[in-house]
Amino acid sequence: MKKLIHALLLGLVLSLMMAGYSWAADTIKIGVQAPLTGKYASEGQDMKNIVDILAEKVNAAGGVNGKMVEIIAEDDAFDPKTAALAAQRLTTSGVVAVIGTYGSSITEAAQGIYDEAEVIQIATGSTMVRLTEKGMKLFFRTCPRDDAQGAAAAKIIKEFGSKRIAILHDNSSYSKGLAEETKALLDPASIVFYDALTPGEQDYTAILTKVKGSNPDLLFFPGYYNEAGLLLRQKMEMKWNVPMLGGDATNNADLVKIAGVDAAKGFMFVGPPGVNDLDDPAAKEFLATYKSRFNAMPASIWSVFAGDAFNVIVEAVKKTGSTEPAKIAEYFRTGLKDFPSLTGTISFDAKGDRAGKFYRLSKVNEKGEFILQ
Repeated sequence: MKKLIHALLLGLVLSLMMAGYSWAADTIKIGVQAPLTGKYASEGQDMKNIVDILAEKVNAAGGVNGKMVEIIAEDDAFDPKTAALAAQRLTTSGVVAVIGTYGSSITEAAQGIYDEAEVIQIATGSTMVRLTEKGMKLFFRTCPRDDAQGAAAAKIIKEFGSKRIAILHDNSSYSKGLAEETKALLDPASIVFYDALTPGEQDYTAILTKVKGSNPDLLFFPGYYNEAGLLLRQKMEMKWNVPMLGGDATNNADLVKIAGVDAAKGFMFVGPPGVNDLDDPAAKEFLATYKSRFNAMPASIWSVFAGDAFNVIVEAVKKTGSTEPAKIAEYFRTGLKDFPSLTGTISFDAKGDRAGKFYRLSKVNEKGEFILQ
């Protein structure tokens, strides 16, 4: 009798295990690699929140080709080593594709791992040019890239009529690359200062004093919003009122929190339209859902690009009827044309870059709001 009961229990356990395996195998797994902790955790959390909401909506409508979507998130903490480990975990989890991440150097640390494992990666906040110059057939991005941004920044600087330009970057792949792209398009005689700060510090008065000594009429900082906010605040404390222009990584509402509204007022940045500039009815409806759930809007447009990545993955699986990476990648390049998503229509070129022009000038007003110019 005991043996019979034992056999029945064992059979039940095995049945449940097989049922669980069958259910898991019958889901479409999509990975999210993002900085869920660390100094850019707000970006990562927004990315995950946006993808979760979209996945819930897809599943509520019956899933994709009869299968539910399962989101698997991994934290890279905005650290290259952690990013590599996150990528390794995701490549062994059965994901169809991976969304992310934020930061060009962090994306690059994981890029080769996904490529070798033949997993599609769609970067969402990684604008460094060389990411799509390596010939990786499974790499795409829903954000624009730095050569286009450098051209836009140089054009805007020239339109300002700036004659003495100081360029201060942070030595990261993104920041230095954008600085070089912009510098190459400006009159060399107009560059009166070119150097780097150390990211993560709390006091930049020494480097600001050096910059001030070059007597620029414009300070261009193509770095991240944390350092930009500190530069603005400490520049005001020095009573130095030189105009400051940032790159697209300063396009985050936390910049104003760090700098303070008074110091941030008048700050300008080159970047894609911000979250509040998205005027498509579907985008507005989605953002209203996001705000009702989290009592705040996404802090920047970069997390919304993660929603775009999710949408194109779902569209590709639907249209191809497949989760094979090669078929999805081929559809991205040849079948996906002007697909409507959160930040506008999406098409990819042969390199995997998003087609179209994105860069515009925004300015912080007296209320600390980002206003598209």
